[in-house]
Amino acid sequence: MKIPDIVYERAKAIRLVLFDVDGVFTDGNIYIDSHGTETKAFNTHDGHGIRLLLHYGFEVGVITGRTSKALEYRMQDLTVKHVYQGCKDKYLAFQDLLSKLHMDEKQAAYVGDDIFDLQVMSRCGLAIAVANAHSSVKKHAQLQTVRAGGHGAVREVCELLLDAQGLLDEAISYNLR
Repeated sequence: MKIPDIVYERAKAIRLVLFDVDGVFTDGNIYIDSHGTETKAFNTHDGHGIRLLLHYGFEVGVITGRTSKALEYRMQDLTVKHVYQGCKDKYLAFQDLLSKLHMDEKQAAYVGDDIFDLQVMSRCGLAIAVANAHSSVKKHAQLQTVRAGGHGAVREVCELLLDAQGLLDEAISYNLR
């Protein structure tokens, strides 16, 4: 896939990468067992992409409207510090995190899939829609992933950012040692 030059230019300024969860980190399905326990499936390749971003000094976070223990455990495993769950207004969470990190909106990328993500996507430096996103989200994004949420879209974004900042080859070489 050919990445437009403007996307690479915006990606060079990114220091904070934020993701929605359901439909981005997951395939959007919610699994509830007979005891009422909610579970989610996370892609291991996505997880490795997050670890690479963190290794290279990116701030990483999630902003989600739902609350889930499964998400809490997964983010702890990945050492993601910025976890906003149960957000009715994702833009307020976005502003809170920018303030805490002393960053500008242009330094943030946001990856979403549904209309609840548009407030943040319309204000961040790089808005990315996953392949299975709602059509209005795709229309407002500067980039659309090839892969769907829960199926490698997060990893795709991680590698794009590393590549734009000249770090991807080093990341691959580092992992070959």
